[in-house]
Amino acid sequence: MNERRYKILVINPGSTSTKISLFENEDLIFEESIFHDAPELLKYPHVNDQLPFRAEVILDILREKRVAPEEIDVFVGRGGSAHTQTGGVTRISRQLYDDTEAAVGGSEHPAKLGVMLAWEFAMRFGKPAYTMNPTNVDEYSELARLTGIKGVYRVSHSHVLNQKAVAEYHAKTLNKRYEDCNFVVAHIDGGITVSAHEHGRMVDGNMGADGEGAFTPTRIGSIPVLSLLDYLETHTLMEARLLCSRAGGFVSLFGTADSNRIHALVDGGDRKAALVWNAMIYQICKMIGEMSAVLCGRVDAILLTGGLMRFDDIRTGIEQRCGWIAPISVYPGEMEQEALAYGALKVLRGEVQALEYTGRPVWEGFGDIDL
Repeated sequence: MNERRYKILVINPGSTSTKISLFENEDLIFEESIFHDAPELLKYPHVNDQLPFRAEVILDILREKRVAPEEIDVFVGRGGSAHTQTGGVTRISRQLYDDTEAAVGGSEHPAKLGVMLAWEFAMRFGKPAYTMNPTNVDEYSELARLTGIKGVYRVSHSHVLNQKAVAEYHAKTLNKRYEDCNFVVAHIDGGITVSAHEHGRMVDGNMGADGEGAFTPTRIGSIPVLSLLDYLETHTLMEARLLCSRAGGFVSLFGTADSNRIHALVDGGDRKAALVWNAMIYQICKMIGEMSAVLCGRVDAILLTGGLMRFDDIRTGIEQRCGWIAPISVYPGEMEQEALAYGALKVLRGEVQALEYTGRPVWEGFGDIDL
């Protein structure tokens, strides 16, 4: 009997791009990524305001490829911004859409638009919609959650989808299971997140879109609190929020998030560009060191992934400062599209059951401890 062929559209909005892929079962039919420079996206006051623009980008690509949306069997979107979730494939429901739109989880990462776009297309064309390992998957240890302000906690906002996909792939190259390994995984692109993976769980990491960690092409990274308060004396809270996710880093320092342009300046001997670029690498190395300490130095590998790993000097810079910790492997780009497609395909084939969004955070406090 012939195997049924499912057409799966994967929708992956990032901080500087809209990427879509069409799969027929495991086979990639096409993949397109459209770059959006920060000034273009900053025309939209709120991330949610980008939804019609991003939808039209996707429909334009489908028209160019002569693919009728009605022929697609399932829409799969990268996600985030809702209440924290468990890892795996989740059915996109109206509640998940509403909580994502409202960003009840506290993060306004553009990845949230993947859930919203998949839902919109699914409703328009009468098909199911799923997400997998969104940015708000929460597997943190209790030690990673606490801050020095009562009632303020750290939560998981990271490139979970790609980091877990890369970690699982690398474990196979070692003839091991992901659950048997300890990795430090760095996703380095428009946003940068570094996390500690201990025996199949992402137990700690930086909240990249919340102003924590290295500065990036679009984000400010960690800022001394008093310096930020001084900044707020002459700027609005909205301006500060934009710096955390869309208007910081290269955008603030150069007026563009285009890493190719900045790196060309570095290659041309521009002192400012070289200082900024190397400071970013330096700060990434500090984050890798932090996550290595979380794992007590027992690190099987440091895995570098994301779009900026197309630049060899990032790899060499990290090797110089962190090569003593563990072997370093590089996976340029990401494995997100395949992970989303294959996850949905398993649901369509009945091999796994999709999770249902609960509308409640995975973690809801320290119990009877008053923190």
